[in-house]
Amino acid sequence: MKTITFSLHTQQPLLATSFQGDPNSDVSYNYIPGSMIRGAIIGRYMKEHHLSELDLNNYVVKRLFFDKNTCYLNAYLLSHKQKRTLPVPLSWFKDKDAELSDVSSHITVYDFSIDKEEKPETPKFVGESFWTEEGGVTFYKEKRRINIHNRRDRKKGRSSQEEGEIFCYDAIDAGQAFQAVILCHEADVEFLKNLLQKSGDIWLGGSQSAGYGHTKIYDVNYHDVWNEISIPATKRINYECLTITLLSDLILRDEWGQYAVIPPSTQHQIPAPLIKELEKVVGILKPQRSFTGSNLVGGFNRKWGLPLPQVPVLKAGSVFVFDNVSLTSEQIQQLETLGIGERRVEGFGRVAVNWIEEQHFQAKKPEPAKLSNQPVLKLQASKTLAAQMAERLLHQKMEQSLQKQIGYLKIEGQISNSQLSRLQMVARQALSTGDGDLVLSLLKNLPSNASGQFERAKIRDVSLKQKIDEWLNNPMSWIGDYQNLKVRVADEERSITDEFSRRNKLAEKYTLRLIMAVAKKATKEKTND
Repeated sequence: MKTITFSLHTQQPLLATSFQGDPNSDVSYNYIPGSMIRGAIIGRYMKEHHLSELDLNNYVVKRLFFDKNTCYLNAYLLSHKQKRTLPVPLSWFKDKDAELSDVSSHITVYDFSIDKEEKPETPKFVGESFWTEEGGVTFYKEKRRINIHNRRDRKKGRSSQEEGEIFCYDAIDAGQAFQAVILCHEADVEFLKNLLQKSGDIWLGGSQSAGYGHTKIYDVNYHDVWNEISIPATKRINYECLTITLLSDLILRDEWGQYAVIPPSTQHQIPAPLIKELEKVVGILKPQRSFTGSNLVGGFNRKWGLPLPQVPVLKAGSVFVFDNVSLTSEQIQQLETLGIGERRVEGFGRVAVNWIEEQHFQAKKPEPAKLSNQPVLKLQASKTLAAQMAERLLHQKMEQSLQKQIGYLKIEGQISNSQLSRLQMVARQALSTGDGDLVLSLLKNLPSNASGQFERAKIRDVSLKQKIDEWLNNPMSWIGDYQNLKVRVADEERSITDEFSRRNKLAEKYTLRLIMAVAKKATKEKTND
């Protein structure tokens, strides 16, 4: 089997509805299911060939979309280094007090599938969604968006007393990248690549007419050799135990045709249908332990306009441990390439064999993405407009900082209204001329009585005269975290410390306005008293 990989960039929120949440909400999976990708490609195939419905007896149609040797895998998050992430194993635990508070922090993660004595005293599942190897284990989590909607009457076009319930969508947010994978025959590679590259726009998931599902296809690539976990099978044949990790949900049936589920009281037991399925490839197995979860999956058939039956599954990330058996690299490749269980064409049943070998390791959050998704402007008129917008937004941020400081600051002590009015008048004059030295000159040349009032008046236990002198000599001192005063519009950036702000003395102007506002506030408070 050959491999086609491609990236899916969400332009709108995407709703791949799962069976989570309350009845008045639709909660999306944290990935794009392979069944959804297959359905969208079928739709593109039908449009390309002007078909109203598929001929299921057609050999090409069966081979492309319904043959078990053509598999549409789930699209998982792309890391900042453009690597496809994978679900976090359910055997990974941490100390319950360990938290990843920021990108510079690390936590110790323990893999309980490896039977060692070193474990945390109060273990807790790590709780992250995806991970990849980027200079160590790095956790990734999808961004989500919750939108509130109200149901409307289809005939009236608005909500009514009968049709007006409030409901919400918890969807995958726009602006994220996922990598999808198609495993197929070599003869189908060019056809599927051409089908994917026919148009960059594709719509996925539900509520597409309500502003959901617009996605773009990028980076369609062909791989002659591809491995989902990027570790050659030849390096995983001599382990103490056989460990099977689910890279996607797994659907199994027992000998009576019932779906295999794990009762809560037997969470660490390995289902017999799974053992039977594995023994077809690797021989007799002796179970040791497992770390599992179960879930319900469904779907929606657009042709029928009906939801698909709900099916219980073993959850992605589940880990099963067996006594050591003699494995060959061919057996590992067979399990990982073909998968196990039902609906493998839709991405179910993906497994990794002897994947993790470290009992404990350090894990972190990813560094912030360095690439900007802002558009690059080519016309000078566009650049000028973007610069003006950035400047106005920067002024808005400065205004917010100013108002915040005015609310905090208060002049305490005895100072007359005449001295406060004099301060406001000189600060206003300095603001109009752009010369803050006028205020400093005033403070240096005050009569002794007036100077004493400016010394006795306090702002946060510092004399008013000293505080004003400090502000004017270092206009950034009152702003606090001025690193946040940065705005970007397209490829035009403005900040309080850049050349534009220095040339226009932006910090000095807002400092003079602060002095005027604090003096005016003190005058009003004295009048009200």
